[in-house]
Amino acid sequence: MNQQRISALQLFYVIIGFEIGNKLIFGGGQPAKQDAWITILLGMLFGLILMLIYVKLSDYYPGDTLIQMIPKIIGKYLAYPIILYYLLYFIFLASTACRDFSDLIYTTILTETPMPVVTVSFMILMIYCLRGGMEVFARMGETVFPVYIISLIVIWILLFTVKDFSISNLTPILGNGVKPVLKEVFPVAITFPFGETIIITMFLPILNKKHHARKVGMAVILIGGILLIINTMINIAVLGPEIYSRDPYPLMSSTRLVSIADFLERFDALVILMMVAGVFFKVGGWMYGASVGITQLFNIKDQRSILLAISTIIVPLSFLYSNNYVEARGVGLKFIQPYQHIPLQIIIPILLFFIAFIRKKFNKNSYRT
Repeated sequence: MNQQRISALQLFYVIIGFEIGNKLIFGGGQPAKQDAWITILLGMLFGLILMLIYVKLSDYYPGDTLIQMIPKIIGKYLAYPIILYYLLYFIFLASTACRDFSDLIYTTILTETPMPVVTVSFMILMIYCLRGGMEVFARMGETVFPVYIISLIVIWILLFTVKDFSISNLTPILGNGVKPVLKEVFPVAITFPFGETIIITMFLPILNKKHHARKVGMAVILIGGILLIINTMINIAVLGPEIYSRDPYPLMSSTRLVSIADFLERFDALVILMMVAGVFFKVGGWMYGASVGITQLFNIKDQRSILLAISTIIVPLSFLYSNNYVEARGVGLKFIQPYQHIPLQIIIPILLFFIAFIRKKFNKNSYRT
């Protein structure tokens, strides 16, 4: 799979789909109420900085994934625990995305279907796509992402017809002060979803034109951030800040209010379609990163068997880590944010960047002398 190549456009589709995949469904910045869109805006600005770091690391070590460059930066003995931590992180977040998908499907359209059946069926689809190689997954991205965006635009247009839609719901700006906004920006708005784009370091080695890496990375953060901001503002305008702050699926709730001439209703099927497409990118990205990392760490040639092994971990783990949505949110805030997102998305990449910068600078000076 490492010999395959994908274009800059394919990489853009895959990573932006990965970035906003399920975030559009869940919304963001709920504690900030009508200022939720500001938290996403600030998170996007920090996300641009992180993306520059991720891309620059790949520039320092072209052709290497994150798993391959870490030993070259800090030495193999220090690198192994960090690499294992990243691999477990990729697998765990794939399981959380699967659980989010299963929860939504089970509570909305397949209420009589056992949740494990939903999860296993989706995982079989993921294995089928990824076993064909990243080129197959990227081509699927070229097909799926436009459908995702078209569905989103249709939903936005429909939401403007909701009688409760009011721009005044977005005011007063900073009515509760700056503190709720800043509290939500770090770490939540930065790490989810912008910090999760660290997965791009596992894809850049297969980009066919490496000089497009920075443009793709910046476009992913900017366009993804803008889409999230617009989506958040529309949801608040429809639901109001109080309902938005308490709703786990604000886009779903907003869409259910659409009623055209008391005849055309139940457009929430479009949201389900978006969720399927979004989780396709999210789980696919984490699984690809984990499988590539494991094969590189242990020098395994058959990556397909690794995908199958990873799936047998992801499915049961998706049910073990929480019993319901509320508990899952608690795990996210108390465990995932402080012990996974912050160190693996922010602290370690920044340290690696500075160490790599110093090493490159020192080697260049040594070469000149």
